[in-house]
Amino acid sequence: MTHAIDASFLALPLDAVADAGLARARELGASHADVRVVSTQTMWLRLRDAHVDTSMHDEDSGMSVRVLVDGCWGFAASDRVSPDVAAELAGRAVAMARISAPVTTARVELAPEPVHVGTWVSSYDVDPFDVAEHDRVALLAGRSAVVLAHDAVAHATATLHAVKERTFYADLAGTRTTQQRVRLESDVTALAVDPVTGAFETMATTAPPAGRGWEYVAGRVADVGGARGWDWDSEVAQLGDHLAEKLVAPSVEPGRYDLMVHPTNLWLTIHESIGHATELDRALGYEANYAGTSFATPDKLGTLKYGVDRMRVTGDRIVEHGLSTVGWDDEGVAGQSWDLIRDGVLVGYQLDRAMAAENGYDRSNGCAYADSATHTAIQRMPNVSLQPVDDGPDLDGLLAELGDGIYVVGDKSWSIDMQRFNFQFTGQRFHKVEGGRIIGQLKDVAYQATTTDFWGSMRAIGGPSTYLLGGAFNCGKGQPGQVAAVSHGCPAAVFEQVNILNSAREAGR
Repeated sequence: MTHAIDASFLALPLDAVADAGLARARELGASHADVRVVSTQTMWLRLRDAHVDTSMHDEDSGMSVRVLVDGCWGFAASDRVSPDVAAELAGRAVAMARISAPVTTARVELAPEPVHVGTWVSSYDVDPFDVAEHDRVALLAGRSAVVLAHDAVAHATATLHAVKERTFYADLAGTRTTQQRVRLESDVTALAVDPVTGAFETMATTAPPAGRGWEYVAGRVADVGGARGWDWDSEVAQLGDHLAEKLVAPSVEPGRYDLMVHPTNLWLTIHESIGHATELDRALGYEANYAGTSFATPDKLGTLKYGVDRMRVTGDRIVEHGLSTVGWDDEGVAGQSWDLIRDGVLVGYQLDRAMAAENGYDRSNGCAYADSATHTAIQRMPNVSLQPVDDGPDLDGLLAELGDGIYVVGDKSWSIDMQRFNFQFTGQRFHKVEGGRIIGQLKDVAYQATTTDFWGSMRAIGGPSTYLLGGAFNCGKGQPGQVAAVSHGCPAAVFEQVNILNSAREAGR
């Protein structure tokens, strides 16, 4: 369904604000200036044991002006949106640039970008903010009731998180764009408690967040035209059984095992070991907040063997329903798709306009984003995805390829070093597989590897039928900290002889 930008946002004096801010910046000597107006609605709903625990609605709005004066950045923002405020912000931003100039060691240049004028709205059917609160509560309460009816379940939580982000951007080059993005996530988590020992286990649904509307969380998306829905009813109905089986499952014996990793788990490994590692500012050592720097430094571009020959990883800001999908980034760069890893070799990075110019690229690939009007745009992760193999097997074929080993489903905890190289991941479910058949669950499983060893051990890559777009709402970066949503698509895959730790023993339990 095609939606229009919300009338309440379009009622703001967007063009007048842009005209006033840009004219004042030009008058004061800025070589580049951009104006952003941002309004973000956020909804958070949480039920505990089918009763409302938290219900929150928030709207954050404002505007900012960013300038380049003599190669130095200046930035100013306000929660007020008017032409007079825009002119005032331009003056403050120019003054800030001039104050900073004496201590700036390198002159900032921006890679060129064509002029863009237009409107873009993400792909969704039903705006979740148009759905009545009692309908949202009823949906989560119904799913909670199904889980709580199972004998093994002591408590259940159910959550819904939705965001609608509207952004207007204009710059001195002539670009003027308006866009609206909707995204949401939901989960149900079951908790079991041993009445004798007090030990507990949890099991959560594995539905990924998506750049979709209410139709997704309500289970009204069909698997057609490449669009993947989610069978909420089946997964919720099975949650109690999965948890009960986990309670009595044997604890894994540490050692080397072949693994089959489902996309609901593998997306997080991609995020941590590839997504953050290919942010060029981290690879250059300019950025270390939250996720450290990167072992995948520019001197290795074109030579670093990241994984097997059939491994292809793309960055993009255009895939339908992606959490990082946009029409244009927050520097006015149009959404694109490009290779980060091709034939198993590192071939690309994530760029904003300044890093593109500084490092000899003809153009940014559109990876600038600010999570509010009060924050300046920084390089942020696009959708980073491992591509399926056209002739790759389906899930049953991958199980046959696995033979004997462990099948990992769903994400949980993770740990990775500050170079994005040594890591450890757990999951929701670990199925023991013998002769290509699932025979039961294991627990306390954690898989550990280095990035290149892990991706170099990928023996089989699933076909398109196994592909799923996963992701997260809460990728952090920067100082002051910013949060961005990002998707990671991938097929299921089989990995050879991965080191398996017993997480309970590692924790000293």
